[in-house]
Amino acid sequence: MTDIFEKSKRTHYSNEIGPELAGETVKITGWVHEIRDLGGIVFVLIRDKNGITQLTAPSKKLSEEMMADVRAARKETIITVTGTVQESAKAPNGVEIIPSNIDVINVSKLPLPLDPTEKVDAEMDTRLDARFMDIRKHDVSAIFKIKNEILHTARNYFYDHDFTEINTPKLVASATEGGTELFPITYFEKEAFLGQSPQLYKQMMMATGLDNVFEIGQIFRAEEHDTLRHLNEALSMDAEMSFRSHEDVMDLLEDLIKNILSNVESNCQSELEDLGHELDIPKEAFPKVTYDEVVDIVNSQDVEMEYGEDLNRAAEKVLGDTMGSYYFITEWPSAIKPFYVMPLCDDPEKSTAFDLMYRDLELSSGSQRIHCYDLLLDQFEKKDLNPDSFT
Repeated sequence: MTDIFEKSKRTHYSNEIGPELAGETVKITGWVHEIRDLGGIVFVLIRDKNGITQLTAPSKKLSEEMMADVRAARKETIITVTGTVQESAKAPNGVEIIPSNIDVINVSKLPLPLDPTEKVDAEMDTRLDARFMDIRKHDVSAIFKIKNEILHTARNYFYDHDFTEINTPKLVASATEGGTELFPITYFEKEAFLGQSPQLYKQMMMATGLDNVFEIGQIFRAEEHDTLRHLNEALSMDAEMSFRSHEDVMDLLEDLIKNILSNVESNCQSELEDLGHELDIPKEAFPKVTYDEVVDIVNSQDVEMEYGEDLNRAAEKVLGDTMGSYYFITEWPSAIKPFYVMPLCDDPEKSTAFDLMYRDLELSSGSQRIHCYDLLLDQFEKKDLNPDSFT
């Protein structure tokens, strides 16, 4: 077994092999993506996490044994190839490898459950049953790589801005926001729930003196998920700051989003090309629109919305069409926001709550939190919540 791993140690990934390496010997390991046997010459495309390299096997230059090894390769078999780099304008990255040695690491079993080249479409059930193979597709793996860049950028951004990373419990005794969208579980003969948000834990951390904390972790919502806009389990990025206003938080959130977009554009260009997507990176400050203005905009587009309602799907769509790109919705009514949201000093009927939107999609929400004990108890009473449930 150790011998196999020694044989499979590569010297380069596919994206590291270009015309500048012509004449040099390299060693690559990957999956057989495609095979074209033209009789006197065989082309094998080898795929790794960073792209595709072409192996070219001309029968006039290789031994019969080597040609037999090349022709025996099956799609999705894992092989290690040692060979000489040669320029080829028609090959991926402008180069091909003339093999001097081929080691088969693992042989695939045919027929394959799906085709990673995507020449043959697969039903969703098939894709999920063979998910590990589905992720081998470039346009699917591109999503994972972009997500990785987003998380990497976000963590570095928080660290650079003096935030401390925390990990909060995911088994909780009560709802975070007083809602009913909870997954109940049995916890040693007691009722508990899967956490829907780290919100209260973040607020508790503000009393520790750490000032700025963040968490990137799973959240769970027992809501209908027959649309593309709802998930029972999702990855949430949460942050909390002491001695800052909701305006400060919006400024930080906007800067974070712009940093993420910039880094994804710089570091994930090939992945964006695989997805056929160009990023919209705003240069100006994100506009802000109040909840009152949102109600007027929505109703002006012949979609009914009463004051005090949340935005339904139709309202989100017309608002997104009107606003475009990124924008904040501010000054939400206090009555429809969670108990811990601070009301505005000059108009307590309105709150410091905000939503960050991208067109018709809510990306994030936040607010200044209530730090006054008596006001917090008053909010519990107004929203018919039992304070004992949160101790």
